[in-house]
Amino acid sequence: MKRDTLALHVGVKTDPVEYRYSYAWLFKLMAEEGVFHAQLGSFFELYQLPDDYFVQLKNEAAACGVTISSIFTAHRELGGFFRFEHPAWAEVTRRNYRRLIQIAALLQVRCVGSNAGAVLRDQMHHKQEGMQRYLEFMHEMQAYAHQCGVTCLTIEPMSCLAEPPTLPAELHAVAQTLLDYHRQHPDSTATVGYCTDVSHGHADRDGQVQWDNMQLLAESLPYLREVHLKNTDAIFNATFGFSAAERARGIVDIPAVVELLQNQAAKIPVPEIVGYLEINGPKFGRDYTDFKLEPMLRESLRYLREAFTVTPQPAHLPAGGA
Repeated sequence: MKRDTLALHVGVKTDPVEYRYSYAWLFKLMAEEGVFHAQLGSFFELYQLPDDYFVQLKNEAAACGVTISSIFTAHRELGGFFRFEHPAWAEVTRRNYRRLIQIAALLQVRCVGSNAGAVLRDQMHHKQEGMQRYLEFMHEMQAYAHQCGVTCLTIEPMSCLAEPPTLPAELHAVAQTLLDYHRQHPDSTATVGYCTDVSHGHADRDGQVQWDNMQLLAESLPYLREVHLKNTDAIFNATFGFSAAERARGIVDIPAVVELLQNQAAKIPVPEIVGYLEINGPKFGRDYTDFKLEPMLRESLRYLREAFTVTPQPAHLPAGGA
């Protein structure tokens, strides 16, 4: 059904608290800032923790009014189908991806996903073979996700040719291949979409921008399920948040992102999108830096709540209200 507008919500990807603050601390901060969607970022122990840990985590979030609505990897750790030096790389990826889906089922999230993986720079000749192996693997994961009651797997388009999909042709080809498989098996597979980072563009080896972040975001719209919100510089090198000082030096224009999403709402397959603030925070593990995470998160979240959040008026109400 054609839509004239799109609901936009702000959330937080949990990466910056990893080994630094508790999730309870983060959920409380989020609630205080009026932000109620969390995207659980992966961490090294996640794949081995028992089911009851995630039930407890879901309850901790709920106690603050927060929903863990998504899971997404943080460390490029599910890219084994692009590694050819030993078959164990692929098997570890398969085992851990299945566990990530199981966790998604426990948390009852909307989406769970990962970037596809990275081709080693000295083995770029393996890229096409790696892509084929990855797509076949994802068909398997689409079926497994459906068995677990998970409805959508997400992929993040990346910023370099060694981490596909990046360029528009790759972006469309990957999504269409996986969606075609879902259409062929609608009763036994999960659908697939993109978790697009609004700071991802493509600059070549000379630092010349070939596709900017807004262009690649626009290309992803027919497959968009959620977005990562972070700022970056002119060649997509450094990443940071949305404090006043960071906005002054960054290129990500959140009002322009909102305008694009709203103007192209009819292309987007879902009626609402959560934008998860995805920043690593200050230097990890220093007494003179760790305490800075709280004001850093609060300032970015306050800006994003004003600049990104859109709650459409019900169709039967005039624009001014009831």
